[in-house]
Amino acid sequence: MNRLRRKACVALLLFTLFIFGTMMGLRTLKPTDGFSDLAPGMELMPLVGERMDQRPNNVAESAGQNGGVGSDTKIVFSNSGPDHSIFYDIHIFYYLWYGSPQMDGSYIHWDHVLVPHWDPKIASSHPKGRHSPPDDIASSYYPELGPYSSRDPDVIESHMAQIEAAAAGVVVLSWYPPGVADEHGKPTEDLVPAVMDAAHRHSIKVAFHLQPYKGRTDLSVHDNIKYIIDKYGKHGAFYRFKSSAGKILPLFYVYDSYLTPPETWAELLTVRGSHSLRGTPYDGIFIALIVEERHKQDILAGGFDGMYTYFASNGFSFGSSHQNWKAIKAFCDKNNLLFVPSAGPGYIDTAVRPWNNHNTRNRVNGRYYETSLQAAMSIRPDIITVTSFNEWHEGTQIEKAVPKKTVARLYLDYKPHQPDHYLELTRKWAEHFSKEKEQWLM
Repeated sequence: MNRLRRKACVALLLFTLFIFGTMMGLRTLKPTDGFSDLAPGMELMPLVGERMDQRPNNVAESAGQNGGVGSDTKIVFSNSGPDHSIFYDIHIFYYLWYGSPQMDGSYIHWDHVLVPHWDPKIASSHPKGRHSPPDDIASSYYPELGPYSSRDPDVIESHMAQIEAAAAGVVVLSWYPPGVADEHGKPTEDLVPAVMDAAHRHSIKVAFHLQPYKGRTDLSVHDNIKYIIDKYGKHGAFYRFKSSAGKILPLFYVYDSYLTPPETWAELLTVRGSHSLRGTPYDGIFIALIVEERHKQDILAGGFDGMYTYFASNGFSFGSSHQNWKAIKAFCDKNNLLFVPSAGPGYIDTAVRPWNNHNTRNRVNGRYYETSLQAAMSIRPDIITVTSFNEWHEGTQIEKAVPKKTVARLYLDYKPHQPDHYLELTRKWAEHFSKEKEQWLM
């Protein structure tokens, strides 16, 4: 009997030691450099408690690569109160393509068509047609503002207030030239002044996201850059970036840049190009989209200043896969390029592409977003972009959404959290990013 008791005690002691050792081991684990779609059980970085010291309201640029002491993250405090700070190294993609009958005569984009698959066999097994707002909109989520118009001044003001609450200092405005629009929308360039004025009221800066349009060439982009700088360059909300060389220049994101050959871009973006912008009043920091791995060399050859990933679906492309960001960052560092990773709260575009369910990324109540932001921060970038504020079709929005159920539709929502959950998470990580950058520069 005594022998059995001793054996039981030894077994219990060994089991206790095993549990203790396992717990201590888990506490010391750190996330790997590559992240899966969601790292289950990953400890998320804590909320930063204290903010940096107040800076003047007129600070306009954010730091460039390897910026020296005093040129790190710029912060402005808005006119809405001492507790609201803005971080200019958090950029958020913003869309102006929505319309409503009250402001535009009809719904625009909320009634988006269901895009058919390119394979007729696959297309035949999915629904066709278009959405019918206001109860049936082209999104899996429903905005708190309803199916709004981007022309509504109250909507623009609400959006800038939400972005300010999220502490994202730069709105990256999806831009088409005057009179030009995406295939499902209407021209919106005339709305840019209203957005810039509203942004300025909230101490937010505006950068431009050059969209692909029919006939876009290096020559037309030359004219686009000249137009933007001539028209908006003196506005208080116009964003400029401080480069590693100390130059303070406008920053432009170029979507689907890979559609134009690198040798063509080089005519615009290298010093020896036939119509080069370099060294002229229209010079800038030009950031290309990396989708495939081969695009790294194309971006370098084209004379771009950096690359961004845009897509919020981890694993969708080489560029959007978190596990590749360390290698891309190393390539950029070696070649004196900026690498700007894009973090997103999730992805679901089946309201417009019903056959694309395999690219859906569940939000998991915000954990996917935090994992994505941590992955971005782990490579020590100069800027982190957020995809997106209001790309509702692809379910990447952090704009306020509300629960909604109709006879035919049950929309996703942010429960058990409040409609501003993703704004709060963005602020939390913007503050953390700022603190981390302070440590990197020490």
